[in-house]
Amino acid sequence: MDNPPCGILPRRLRNDRRHSKHMSQILSRRGWIALAIVALTAVILGFVGASQEAIIVSIVGAVAAIFASAAGRALEDDHPVVPTMPEPPSPLGPVLDALGEPVLILSGPRIASANGAARALLGSHIVGEDARIAIRHPAASGLLASEASAGPVALTGLGSADQRWEMQIAPIGDGRRLVHLSDRSGSHAAERMRVDFVANASHELRTPLASILGYVETLSDTAGDDPAIRARFLKIVFDEARRMQRLVDDLMSLSRIEAEKFRVPSDVVDLGALVDDTHAELAEAHDGRGRDIILEHDAGAIPVLGDRLQLSQLLHNLIGNAMKYGQPGTPVRVSITRDNGAIRLIVADQGEGIAPEHLPRLTERFYRVDPGRSRSVGGTGLGLAIVKHIVERHRGRLEISSRVGEGTRVSVTLRAPGQESPKPVS
Repeated sequence: MDNPPCGILPRRLRNDRRHSKHMSQILSRRGWIALAIVALTAVILGFVGASQEAIIVSIVGAVAAIFASAAGRALEDDHPVVPTMPEPPSPLGPVLDALGEPVLILSGPRIASANGAARALLGSHIVGEDARIAIRHPAASGLLASEASAGPVALTGLGSADQRWEMQIAPIGDGRRLVHLSDRSGSHAAERMRVDFVANASHELRTPLASILGYVETLSDTAGDDPAIRARFLKIVFDEARRMQRLVDDLMSLSRIEAEKFRVPSDVVDLGALVDDTHAELAEAHDGRGRDIILEHDAGAIPVLGDRLQLSQLLHNLIGNAMKYGQPGTPVRVSITRDNGAIRLIVADQGEGIAPEHLPRLTERFYRVDPGRSRSVGGTGLGLAIVKHIVERHRGRLEISSRVGEGTRVSVTLRAPGQESPKPVS
């Protein structure tokens, strides 16, 4: 290859240095102005109640426009030169990578820049691709082809089948557009759980209410004149009313526990004494089934950090379940052991056991392995959900294991005073 004529290379290097110096001067002069513009944009949008996505799009767009303006000014003030070195990385790159959600910069139909979150979602090869190919979704194609701003639009199944994203497009000047993808999977799942919860709660309340209304209507007819029929129907009405009361109490209890989930209990509670008190209360419960409870723990105090009322409720739910679903006459073992400084409570029964496919869902609200049997023994379907939330508030760990035909074992690990929280098990 021929060497360049003498003097050309030094002149090019001088031009490149002058161009870089000019860019630095422009960015330095405009730095405070840029910061003020970005800050003012965020404050105004926050004041008027704009969404987080709108604030992100506006801030990134403002930063991009500032850099584009600075680059354009430098090129206008300098003579065009033939570049001899690769273009430096875009100064917008670190700004985009600092954002936790996927952001793309489009130049025409193609992707000019993508942050790390976007490359992780769509692939590391997307820079330079047509955006409609990178984001393969029917709802996005038309918007990506247009030059106008658009959104927000929902994209279901992008990344994986159960993921839900929201896409927003905004022009940022110089023929470029910013594409922001916001992950809505969590909020969608929460909304679905809320809808399911309301539907299940309504159903659980409607069933005993319909039964009560039916029997009251029957009692108001001539059938109510028969003392035996009246006594039997009144007992059913009373049982159904108590069932509704238990359900409402559990719903209120669950609501209170969730409201306090960020307040970690710091009181010292003697778990051994609390287990003894619970045993005494349940000794004659469930037709004498409480007499099958066997306690296994040290005689001295067993201190844990916790909320006494909630831990008492946890014990009643776990021991009550073991008495209800264990085989009559078989022991219900309640033991307390020390595990690397933490305190472990174990409640085990010898019942029919639970099939493996049901175990992951046992702590869901209103989930029942056998709905008919659960209602017949007075269950609301919320007991283990309450236990789960109590354990979470105490920063503890809940484990459930079971074998069909052998029984079920529930383990709760709690913090002892001065101990760190045990690692949760999903």
